[in-house]
Amino acid sequence: MSKAKAAGNIEELDVSPRDLAARAAWMSFVGGMTQDQIATELGISRQRVQRLVARASAEGMIRVRIDHPIAECLELERALKSRFALDAAWISPGLAAGADPLTGLAPFVAPVLERIFEAEQPKTFALGTGRTLKTVVDHLRVVDGAHHRLVSLIGNVAPDGSASFYEVIMRFAEKTRARHYPMSVPVAARDQTELDLYRSLPHVHASRELAKSADVAIVGIGQMGDDAPLYVDGFLSAEELVDLRAAGGVGEICGHIFDASGRYLDHPVNHRMVGVRVPEGDMPVFCIAAGPVKRPALRAALEGGLIRGLFTDEATARALIED
Repeated sequence: MSKAKAAGNIEELDVSPRDLAARAAWMSFVGGMTQDQIATELGISRQRVQRLVARASAEGMIRVRIDHPIAECLELERALKSRFALDAAWISPGLAAGADPLTGLAPFVAPVLERIFEAEQPKTFALGTGRTLKTVVDHLRVVDGAHHRLVSLIGNVAPDGSASFYEVIMRFAEKTRARHYPMSVPVAARDQTELDLYRSLPHVHASRELAKSADVAIVGIGQMGDDAPLYVDGFLSAEELVDLRAAGGVGEICGHIFDASGRYLDHPVNHRMVGVRVPEGDMPVFCIAAGPVKRPALRAALEGGLIRGLFTDEATARALIED
């Protein structure tokens, strides 16, 4: 965007008073920023911050979540959809530099998912795992989604036999009351014999088939740096991580690693994954991710058409569009 917001020049931009009130309220109630910090970030006086937050409250925008679409975010949504041929994009307002992107993204995503789960038409939702989805589901309120089904795309057992810490299907089921089908096997097999055994188990076969036929997938995305979730959580060795990066791996969705063009690698690690690789057929995949470490993986997935809907924040959206 040509009119990127920067601290100190907010007065020079063509920003509506409601947009500015919504942004100030977001920084206060979601970002936990003081009025002095907001004033510095927006380049306005502390007294004006007070008036803006009071206006947001008086006009019913504040319901813990900010109930007003900020025009700048809507522009970014349109640009992202056009740039990457997406079916949908949702952009949360940015917070101060250095803030955890999930602090603002998770409470923004939650009400959108609530509306999706409140739809009357029964659907099957295939779910990934990870810190992002775990944070989002913690912000969901309880909705009546008992007519839907939830199914895991990935196993829920860690290499040491313990339950995967970021497995989220049970939490989604608690919040939606939907029937749920976890994939109760390890994320990855050790060899082909073990893989064949796991996939032959009746409950695993049934879960995989249900996941393949899902109406929509909701996933996070993993980076392949030294902080790669698959490595940090013990699913990859240091040697495997190095080898995958040498083979071109830049990101992963539900354990399946892809390159900078969004093509899944023909690699032994990918061949050992027990779960389902997405997209499957015409299944739309909605990805939730934000932050600098996620950008290479997100760009690759977008370029390769692996995802058709994206939840992200302003800074990430701008970087994806402008790079």
